[in-house]
Amino acid sequence: MQTVELSAIVPAHRLGEAVIQVVDADGRPCAGVEVTIAQTRHEFLFGNTGFDVQGGDEPGDAPGEEWMLSAAEADLWLQIHNAATLPFYWGRFEPTRGAPRTDEMRRTAQWLRSRGVALKGHPLVWHTVTAPWLLDLELDEIERAQRERIRRDVADFAGLVDTWDAINETVIMPVFDNGDNGITRLAKDRGRLAMLRLAFEEARETNPNAVLLVNDFDLSPAYERVIDEMLEAGIRPDVIGLQTHMHQGYRGEEEILAVADRFACFDLPLHFTETTLLSGDLMPPEIDDLNDYQVTSWPSTAEGEARQADEIERHYRSLVSHPAVEAITYWGFSDRGMWLGAPGGLVRADGSPKPAYEALRRIIAEEWWVSPATVRTDGEGRVRVSGFRGEYAMSVAGEPAVPVRLGRDAVVEEIRMSPTRP
Repeated sequence: MQTVELSAIVPAHRLGEAVIQVVDADGRPCAGVEVTIAQTRHEFLFGNTGFDVQGGDEPGDAPGEEWMLSAAEADLWLQIHNAATLPFYWGRFEPTRGAPRTDEMRRTAQWLRSRGVALKGHPLVWHTVTAPWLLDLELDEIERAQRERIRRDVADFAGLVDTWDAINETVIMPVFDNGDNGITRLAKDRGRLAMLRLAFEEARETNPNAVLLVNDFDLSPAYERVIDEMLEAGIRPDVIGLQTHMHQGYRGEEEILAVADRFACFDLPLHFTETTLLSGDLMPPEIDDLNDYQVTSWPSTAEGEARQADEIERHYRSLVSHPAVEAITYWGFSDRGMWLGAPGGLVRADGSPKPAYEALRRIIAEEWWVSPATVRTDGEGRVRVSGFRGEYAMSVAGEPAVPVRLGRDAVVEEIRMSPTRP
């Protein structure tokens, strides 16, 4: 049987297999028929923020927002990404109570989904960038408002955004002391576990099919204890989110894989939800809270760009090699609008791609991608395809393409020729 195979450098746990059988209108095998095979989508989620395409129907439509992507930048974005994180920060999404920016966010979500991008909302519960008007409420009313917010947004975007960071940074939430906010007040009074239960139960009840994450930057044993407490209390996330903002330097394959090993012990998928690597000077190591580092200018440099390209390739290869990891989201596409003004984007402020972008494009869109290939069926009308897990289109000349998914389990897909074909 003719087999179409992807390069052997792809880890075995990322490969899927299918047998395609071509038959005529009466169900008889068609030998020696040409079958064209083309990959259409990765199963693995290669994501980025979708913050910079919000506000308009097309990239660049939002006047006065200089950090929004141009049409050319959006095209570069789509060449390597199949997933986006959308900003549902309560304080920005609903700065005035009762007036959420639902329509604006929906336009952005629809624009991305129409281009095959999977979407995640970030976050439903967080103590930072939360609604300022919560401070005017009593604790019981804060809780009611938080519950209502979860139900409203999960319901409003069901079918469009079905993955959510249900709660963000719970390790620090009850003890957060960098400014007053309504959610920390609530967490201090109710406790961390109650906040976790609130987030997951309201979201799960509203959309039972949603994929819900617990997400944190604290990758210490404290986060493991939080997950243990959740599971013991019957609160089960669908995915564990792990942030890796590496403003102080790449942690290296050994450390990152050790983190993945520790959290893989919970037998839940892992998403590296927020990854950043710099193409300029690194943040000083003595900085404890990254938010404390404020500079007027933080440029990308040639030396830094070379370092970033090397590190981002190593980071992605190491995570793809780990069987528990199902997604990597890079945190920021352009240097315009990057968190803390850091030179961490994949493209420069002028829109030109950095070497890091080219490195990711080469491995995601070339090395880990099955180029269209044409093969002939064997005497039984069959051909086997093996490739990076994801979605493919199989077609016989003159016949409509048949979608085939290469996943964990091998599949057999039949292509039936039309009766009019000779």
